[in-house]
Amino acid sequence: MSPRLGWLAACGAVIVCLALIAFADPYTLRLGAVMAMSIALASGWNLIGGMAGYPSFASAGFFGLGAYAGALAQTEGAPLPLAWLAASLAAALVALGVGWVVLRLRGHYFAIASLTIVVLLREAATNWTDLTGGGMGLNLPVLQSGILAQARLFFAAQAILAAIAVGASAAVAGSRLGFALRCIRQNETAAGMLGLDARRAKSVAFALSAAIAGPAGAIYASSVFYIEPGDVFDVLLTIKPVIMAMLGGAGTVIGPVLGAVLFVVVDETVWRQLVSFHAGVLGVLVVALALALPEGVVGRVRRMRRPA
Repeated sequence: MSPRLGWLAACGAVIVCLALIAFADPYTLRLGAVMAMSIALASGWNLIGGMAGYPSFASAGFFGLGAYAGALAQTEGAPLPLAWLAASLAAALVALGVGWVVLRLRGHYFAIASLTIVVLLREAATNWTDLTGGGMGLNLPVLQSGILAQARLFFAAQAILAAIAVGASAAVAGSRLGFALRCIRQNETAAGMLGLDARRAKSVAFALSAAIAGPAGAIYASSVFYIEPGDVFDVLLTIKPVIMAMLGGAGTVIGPVLGAVLFVVVDETVWRQLVSFHAGVLGVLVVALALALPEGVVGRVRRMRRPA
């Protein structure tokens, strides 16, 4: 997908989602918000994990950091858009700082180091009780509006964030940064010999990924009015974006979108039909899909379209 088509797809998605707001019920809006958040997280992870080939497991860390940054901004009286923007900036700045260190590593060493970021941020949120409330959690201001109005607001926020994430992914894919990331994925040593600043490209991609995960967490926190470390630093928030991007086709623009939609539909179907065995059945289905589509949906379609 070209950058222009990516931006058009993102804008079209926003228009369709906003049009649905006038007709949907709270349950549909909640499901739509989850799907939009999943698209944003998968597209954000794809910048570093798919395009650069660095298996990051830090999504939950930046999601949780954004949730707490946005929550603290709200408790200080900041309006919602400003609180969500603060969450994005906080996550991006932390990613730049820690990325400058952990991005020296490669392969499974980087994967372990990125997962450590989640653990450290979770421990900080748990033990910094004066600021975060620690294990007791943190209450956010409750909006003075009806359930339907709240569902519309948070769905719109996550939908716009998803469109921004997809648009940013398309823009990066068609830019010099995207070219550098693809070179890094193929052969980082050779990329350096060609004069590419691999460390800078990886740091920018890592920060952009965090800048998307941060506001996703902040919007989520605003929608539930209460957060605690075990919720927003959940390890599943690290694993799910990886699965979604790989199901759809990691390294592509549209792949994470398709993977997120597929994953949420399967997840919701399994949850409604098999509540008691939800996690186990979902895991089996995901593994089956991964085995059936090792290159993702996009990779399978491209292979089918190639002439024999």
